[in-house]
Amino acid sequence: MNEAQNVVTSARELRDLIGEPTELARKKELSALDTHCRDFIARSPFLLLATANAGGQCDVSPKGDAAGFVLVLDDHRLAIPDRPGNRRLDGMRNILENPHVGVIFLIPGIEETLRVNGRAAIVRDPSLLERCAVSGKTPQLAIVVEIEECFLHCAKAFKRSHLWEPDAWPDRTSVPSMARMLLDQIKPEGVTVEQLERTIQEGYAKRLY
Repeated sequence: MNEAQNVVTSARELRDLIGEPTELARKKELSALDTHCRDFIARSPFLLLATANAGGQCDVSPKGDAAGFVLVLDDHRLAIPDRPGNRRLDGMRNILENPHVGVIFLIPGIEETLRVNGRAAIVRDPSLLERCAVSGKTPQLAIVVEIEECFLHCAKAFKRSHLWEPDAWPDRTSVPSMARMLLDQIKPEGVTVEQLERTIQEGYAKRLY
């Protein structure tokens, strides 16, 4: 950041530059889930979970499953099942230090999103986890979020990015595979791209739950 020039250093300066939010933007913030928020969550197969540790270092983790995989426990609480992943536990370790989280729910093809902010806890409640079972496999943990605020977010970022427009998507062959990128980054001895690709695909096929 040493190269940064004209750094904004105060909330007043920021407001002077950007201006005040509209009345609609101010009033759309809710303290609990309403019918529309519940319906949005029920239709969402994908979310992004943002966390930060006690020192402020941040992480954003994707979570996805069949639409409705996030359980709405009541108007103030929702539960996100923890499916098998890379076991780094970046987000969960952050939650143990700092429970504040932010969640963005997405629905494919819908350019608006739902934002939920609150406090999270990692739970092992058997009755709750059983409700999150898929194909007879019950998650070991779930993240329960106590909602502090939630609101719908407009579509401007999606319209600018053309995210849901297939004609704007890049040619898949122009993007290196994950196996290729990992091999270049990690340089594991005695492992080929083909071997790593098979390992990755086997994980997708056999270890989603």
